[in-house]
Amino acid sequence: MLTLYHGSKNIVTAPEIRIARYNKDFYFGFYCTLLPEQAIRWATRFDGVGILNEYQYEPNDSLRVLKFPEMTEEWLDFITSCRLGHSHDYDIVEGPMANDTIFNYVQDYMDGKISREAFWELAKFKKPTHQISFHTARALTTLKFVTSREVRDEK
Repeated sequence: MLTLYHGSKNIVTAPEIRIARYNKDFYFGFYCTLLPEQAIRWATRFDGVGILNEYQYEPNDSLRVLKFPEMTEEWLDFITSCRLGHSHDYDIVEGPMANDTIFNYVQDYMDGKISREAFWELAKFKKPTHQISFHTARALTTLKFVTSREVRDEK
């Protein structure tokens, strides 16, 4: 079992997949991370106050899982496709996050403003991130809510 975190404005005891206005790195899903500090940034990004939700994750070998241990050519192609609105048939996808800075590089690459080589040159010095996204109802059954607490941006 792994401990995962989800940053939000709300306590989320029953995670669900919501369709948002914007396509995300791994398409629409319920996003968590192994890194509590990253989830706190998600929770506090708008007004400095949020909720850190904690879950126990029990992997299920019968689910279709795609893992990207690091940023690779396949990762870049996958998030580019997802951000362009193309869905996939994985239950769970795990890998690095295209945070604000990396996302800007991805967007520049998607828009043809920089080459693939330039993307990798810019991206290689960024600190590691992590996200795991749950894309089906079956995938959500692998999560068990543990606790939540209010968090504040300490800047």
